[in-house]
Amino acid sequence: MAEQEGTTLGVGMVGHAFMGAAHSQGWRVAPRFFDLPLTPRMAVVAGRRADAVEAAARRLGWQDATTDWRELLRRDDVDLVDVCTPGDTHAEIAIAALDAGKHVLCEKPLANSVEEAEQMVAAAQRAEARGVRAMVGFTYRRVPAVALARRLVADGRIGTVRHVRAQYLQDWIADEQAPLSWRLDRQRAGSGALGDIGAHVVDLAQHITGERLTGVSAMLETFVTERPLPQGAGGALRGEGGAGRGPVTVDDAAVFFGRLTGGAMASFEATRFAWGRKNAIRVEVNGSRGSLAFDFEDMNVLHYYDATDDPLVAGFRRIVVTEPEHPYVGAWWPAGHGLGYEHGFVHQVVDLVEALAAGTQPEPSFADGLQVQRVLAAVERSAADRSTWTTVDTTDPDEEH
Repeated sequence: MAEQEGTTLGVGMVGHAFMGAAHSQGWRVAPRFFDLPLTPRMAVVAGRRADAVEAAARRLGWQDATTDWRELLRRDDVDLVDVCTPGDTHAEIAIAALDAGKHVLCEKPLANSVEEAEQMVAAAQRAEARGVRAMVGFTYRRVPAVALARRLVADGRIGTVRHVRAQYLQDWIADEQAPLSWRLDRQRAGSGALGDIGAHVVDLAQHITGERLTGVSAMLETFVTERPLPQGAGGALRGEGGAGRGPVTVDDAAVFFGRLTGGAMASFEATRFAWGRKNAIRVEVNGSRGSLAFDFEDMNVLHYYDATDDPLVAGFRRIVVTEPEHPYVGAWWPAGHGLGYEHGFVHQVVDLVEALAAGTQPEPSFADGLQVQRVLAAVERSAADRSTWTTVDTTDPDEEH
């Protein structure tokens, strides 16, 4: 492993688009609000095009830029490699970095297949023997209201978990003329709504309850099978009426049911076709003594129902999760001053850096990422073979006579 100078953690990041910008925010801001045992130093960012990556380095706060991600593995000033690329490159980059003695933070889903994820876990296990750590980036765990929900479940506030409902609803491709992107290409993305956003609610359901899914029954659907190609250098789409279009090779929506290790029933929905829902991550957990409900579009609030309350005053309690006693919040603003999307990435850096300094395994581990990958694969198998599908007689009784 590269030597860390004093209390500095040298970071190299691969990828600088949407997720790279969010990760950069985390690395840049965390040491300014939290008292960290190691100070992140944003050493270098890697990208494919020299002009774009150099501009990103200036904009996002990186000291250097390169078009060769392998350079990060050779640099003594890089202790950790942050992987913010599409899923088809995760395994190659993460395994190479771990084998080179670099800690790794890798965006979710961990890989594009169970096989790749298993290889990444094996690399993480080899590296762990040398004190090198790996973590997968399920950042919604770090939303204070979600962290509070997990704590309340662990403390027994809602009793035995009986039902979980989890949804991730977006509308960014609900327009049938929205152009193709890499997220709609199975070779690059692995899957569609299932892996892109469904992975998040699978992780949240398991994280909040402290249980794991043991089986699923699923449906997947692709509503729009081809889309316009992105604009070319000339600024116009190529062709009209079928020309200049390409196939969508991933799912647009996923719906599935599951069973948790404690016996609870769970239902999941992930779609990018829910007009009006921009980033609606909704999780409700019903237990023997109460319920919890969270919606990311009101992310500073957690709803809690205590079934032991006097029926005269019983009802869902709206907890504004901005008190200094709430997870992560004490480092930020006065009570009532809410946090936003980017704060999850800051909290991710905090948890990762503290684990590295303590020599402990940061969570979620690559093994946790593999377990989510196995759930996604089970959903795809269930949807493909319909092995548990029960048909319903749709015959109109009036037409039988």
